[in-house]
Amino acid sequence: MTQEYSAKICRQLKSRFQRLSIHRPMRVSRYDAGDRLIFQVKDVTSINTSQVKLKIEKFVGGGFAGQVYKVKIVQIKSKGKPVKKLKEGGIYAMKILIPPSGFSKFFRNILYWIGFQGPFQIQINPAAARAGALWQKFIRRAAKIRFGEEKTVVDIYGLFEDTALGSVGELSEWIDGRTWRLEVDDRLDFLKLWRKGKKVNKRWLGSPEYRAKYEFMHEFVKLMHDMGAHEFARQYEWSTCKSQPNCLKRTGSRDNPAKGMVAVDFRAGLTLLPFLPMSPGDFKLIISGLFRGSFVQFDRGNIQTLERFIQKHKSNFTDMMGILDDLKASEDIYRNSVPDITHNLFRIFYSKKLWFTMLSSAVTGWKIKSLLDKKGSEKIGRSNIKTMLFLILGFIPFLGGLIRKSWGHEA
Repeated sequence: MTQEYSAKICRQLKSRFQRLSIHRPMRVSRYDAGDRLIFQVKDVTSINTSQVKLKIEKFVGGGFAGQVYKVKIVQIKSKGKPVKKLKEGGIYAMKILIPPSGFSKFFRNILYWIGFQGPFQIQINPAAARAGALWQKFIRRAAKIRFGEEKTVVDIYGLFEDTALGSVGELSEWIDGRTWRLEVDDRLDFLKLWRKGKKVNKRWLGSPEYRAKYEFMHEFVKLMHDMGAHEFARQYEWSTCKSQPNCLKRTGSRDNPAKGMVAVDFRAGLTLLPFLPMSPGDFKLIISGLFRGSFVQFDRGNIQTLERFIQKHKSNFTDMMGILDDLKASEDIYRNSVPDITHNLFRIFYSKKLWFTMLSSAVTGWKIKSLLDKKGSEKIGRSNIKTMLFLILGFIPFLGGLIRKSWGHEA
């Protein structure tokens, strides 16, 4: 008989492991309700940093992009200015950008490696995670222009590094919400006409929440394309048949089907390869991506289009011009951290900047994944030859991993 997962047993095993005083760190794949964690959280839009002690309220779920928790902040300590909008006793969403499932991680990483010839960046590259968070900030402000309020996009507050799981994580606004009510639609023929813009008597159309969500997500996708967040938009493409859970309806919006819509997920999990569509909507996305010159799609935006959008709505972005410079800097590091031959094919042969960024980002990623400790990252990071050797060792089965661990990490 199969035993159910028990957080209590996991805590007992953890306690026994700690009593043994083993130098090698304990392997962790996810957290459980009641666990207490401490992270150095960096503000998304400033240099402010706070030490934040969290208590896991519950494990919400996990997919290819990562694992999500409902957490409560127990304590905040800051030497300077604290991270904005984080308060002791507050409830937040915590997302750690590594799947809880080994197979999901393997499949996700394989697709990403095929597309970009490197490790999954938003998991191990703080600049990549920050670039996505800053894009989310601009999308949130643009939503205020289009929909009248920023609340239609979930707010993101801070980023941190979790060396136990080996991933970057983020703290965001916790949304009390739900998906639409799954009412039966008896007349799909009329619903099809309505989607095509035909006039149809509403009494034949069935679920009003379905139609409200459909309209919101279509308008939201159009907004993201207008501001240059092209590949972020695929998280809300209705035709993929998997984007609907990324949009929730806030509780408290009562029975008004059009109120309380909020976009909650901006982290893609799977790379969209031109030869591997995984949903009906992917065919359209692949073709539109090819026209933009994007053969492999993940989370790339167009900064020039964003700048034109900001200029058109300048009065709405006066307080975000400095953040735009931060976005450009983070994007520059992110896009130069992997070979990405579809964008950098010829630069690989001559660009010192590309190679320098790839090697330095690799060291950062190894440190986050605990392949290197602080001393090891400093020692290997000072030499490009050592960095290349450490990289090559990673391709040697078993023996390479053993050498890397003994070389770069005292534990």
